[in-house]
Amino acid sequence: MIGPWEIGLIVLVVIVLFGAKKLPQLGQGLGAGIRNFKDAVSGQEEEKKIDPGKPEAKPEE
Repeated sequence: MIGPWEIGLIVLVVIVLFGAKKLPQLGQGLGAGIRNFKDAVSGQEEEKKIDPGKPEAKPEE
């Protein structure tokens, strides 16, 4: 398991590599990527629930 020292070291390396000014842009891009991935996964699950081969049942009147 990653401890606080390892997390601090990773953050320090990221700041050194990319600079403090680029961190908000990197975070925003990472968040957008994760959001798009989650939307894509949930969209595929919804498509699996709806079977295009079966006609939808119509309510009888």
